[in-house]
Amino acid sequence: MLSHRRQSGWRDIVIMPLIFGLFFMFAWAATKMGGKLQPVLDNGISTDLWQLPEYALRTTARMMIALVASWVFSLLYATLAAKNRRAGLLLIPILDILQSVPILSYIAFTFTALLALFPGRLIGVEIACIFAIFTSQVWNITFSLYQSLMTVPREMVEAANIFRLSAWQKFWRLELPFAMPGLVWNSMLSLSGGWFFVVAAEAVTIADQNINLPGIGSFIALAIAQRNMGAIFAAVVTMFAVIILYDQLLFRPLVVWVEKFKAETSSSGVRPYSLVWDIYRRSLAHQALAPITTLVVRTIRRGPPKSRLFVPRKKNRPLMSSQWQDVIFFSVLAAVAVFLIHRAVLFIGQAIGLGEIGHILLLGLYTTIRVLSMIALGVAIWVPLGVWIGLRPKLAAWVQPIAQILAAFPVNLIYPVVVVAIVTLRLEPNIWLSFLMIMGTQWYLLFNVVSGTLAFPTELHEAAKCFGVKRALWWRKVILPGIFPYLFTGVITAAGGTWNAAIVAETVQWGDQTLQAQGLGSFIAQATSAGDYRRVLIGTIIMSSLVVFFNRFVWRRLYRLAEKKLRLD
Repeated sequence: MLSHRRQSGWRDIVIMPLIFGLFFMFAWAATKMGGKLQPVLDNGISTDLWQLPEYALRTTARMMIALVASWVFSLLYATLAAKNRRAGLLLIPILDILQSVPILSYIAFTFTALLALFPGRLIGVEIACIFAIFTSQVWNITFSLYQSLMTVPREMVEAANIFRLSAWQKFWRLELPFAMPGLVWNSMLSLSGGWFFVVAAEAVTIADQNINLPGIGSFIALAIAQRNMGAIFAAVVTMFAVIILYDQLLFRPLVVWVEKFKAETSSSGVRPYSLVWDIYRRSLAHQALAPITTLVVRTIRRGPPKSRLFVPRKKNRPLMSSQWQDVIFFSVLAAVAVFLIHRAVLFIGQAIGLGEIGHILLLGLYTTIRVLSMIALGVAIWVPLGVWIGLRPKLAAWVQPIAQILAAFPVNLIYPVVVVAIVTLRLEPNIWLSFLMIMGTQWYLLFNVVSGTLAFPTELHEAAKCFGVKRALWWRKVILPGIFPYLFTGVITAAGGTWNAAIVAETVQWGDQTLQAQGLGSFIAQATSAGDYRRVLIGTIIMSSLVVFFNRFVWRRLYRLAEKKLRLD
């Protein structure tokens, strides 16, 4: 026992200060959120490098709060959509619409509302910023969980039924563990995607009023406005350092932990490794906390105690058929939709005529062509590379943090290069600005393909080798069906992210020089800066309608194919 304590001593010296330090730093960041609003409105942001550690901590705190909120939302929303047929018919289209709403549209309305709700206080702006970051993370996480819950292998469900698990126990013992690998990988990418929009969330211009929250995003926005390359470089280095830290302290241990949930009966022989997890697992802190966490997990898995409320009752004959219930349900939804459309038409029609709406639809067509072109390019590049990486778990362990860093790289930071190149070479902005749209969202494809390949059962790989399945046949019959649900999640979230990225990619600014591409993204960006809420709303409605159209008639058809024909069972 004494020898074990000696071996654990140095690990506790590392782990305990780390745990308490993290709690202290985030508690300090939380106290900063309750200050006064006026310094933020007075542009109290500085490009002094000594401010960067504080800015980094405050930005990281906002992103972690948004990530936890995304997990909670996804757990509730995706589970309800997957478990209740009628709820799924409503919630999944709503999720399509919410994913398609540009982040700048959320910012335009939430900042205004929360400023009025918390007059003179910083907390309202902080909540609005966290909500904007939340909207950049949550849709990918929710779609990942929903996709996993809908594609649990049938033999596993049958086994749970044989053991007579309740719906509660089946969720906590089978379905959520099955979804955990994809959930963790998509959480990593979603957090990195939050960095992509952090500049837009922390440095906001609404109705010609500048709001700059202390953080890396506002620091970068000010450095770009001042053409301060030294400050931009320092911000990039700081951001990368933060990404590496939370990757090693949070996500690497999570990747190791969820490995035990991988659905396979044989081992690949290569397991991910985390030094932090290994130190924690061997420390006295883990030994003290393990019984508590085990008791909590067992209590949750066991479910609520049996009582008369949970005694199965005889099924009574329903008052009306399920068909009539559906008719009433959708009639109510249709009435609500008609009312909302009527109010929106009245609000928009006061200042916008049919001719301008036609022009906005044409701008939407331009942006649609850019989005589809960039998604096709991303799939052609990252599916083969992602499968190649996923088949080599050691390489995937190295690629994952690198991809996280690249996914987090704000597209704003390459504006100087883009502006100079387009102006110098006299390139067409309508074409070359399109590539900025895929800069951040292409990593959704890579992460999901790598995650799907890593989760692909090893025994199926071995069976394909035994039967001599190779080359085109292997791609068509083995790996593509196996990773298709993950690829679908990557495509639909990358498409939604690319639509959002259009707002920051179709209008590029470096100092006093601005380049614009004709499209819906630049239209919404200009309307937001001017505080023109009617044009923000009509642009948002058109963009959402286009995204929902493709989700309903293209991506969802592919998803049904994955659910019915490409299940690994």
